[in-house]
Amino acid sequence: MESAFVQVRSRLHNRRFAVANNSQGLSGTGTLFLYHVEEGAITSTYQGGRIRTGHQVGRVTGPDTIELLFHCITVDGETLAGWSRGRVGVDEAGRTTLHFVWGGVVRGAGRWGIQLCRGGNGCFG
Repeated sequence: MESAFVQVRSRLHNRRFAVANNSQGLSGTGTLFLYHVEEGAITSTYQGGRIRTGHQVGRVTGPDTIELLFHCITVDGETLAGWSRGRVGVDEAGRTTLHFVWGGVVRGAGRWGIQLCRGGNGCFG
C-alpha cells in the first residue's frame, strides 16, 4: 500500500481543487477543496458557492482510489453529511483530476451525551 499512498499523495497533498462538474450535488464551480495526505490518511477542507464550510476525512484505498466521509454546513444553515469513493486521474493537459461517486447519509436516531473536560489533563489524564 505504500506505493499507492505515494502516488495519491503526490497528486493531492497540499493542493487546491475546484469543482468542474457536479450537477446533482451542492458543491459547484465556486467550491474549493484543499487536500492533505499523510501516511495514507486524507483530510480536506472546502468552502464556496452554497457551502459555508466543510470537512472530509478518508483514506487511500489503491494506487488511484480514495474513500472519504464528508460533512458541511450550507450558507442556508443546513447540515449535511455523506460518503464518496473517488478515482485520481490526469487529464490531457497533465492536470490532476478527481472523479467521485457519492451518497448522503440517511439520518438515524439514538441518544448520546458528552461532558466538559476540566483541568490540565483533560478527561483522559
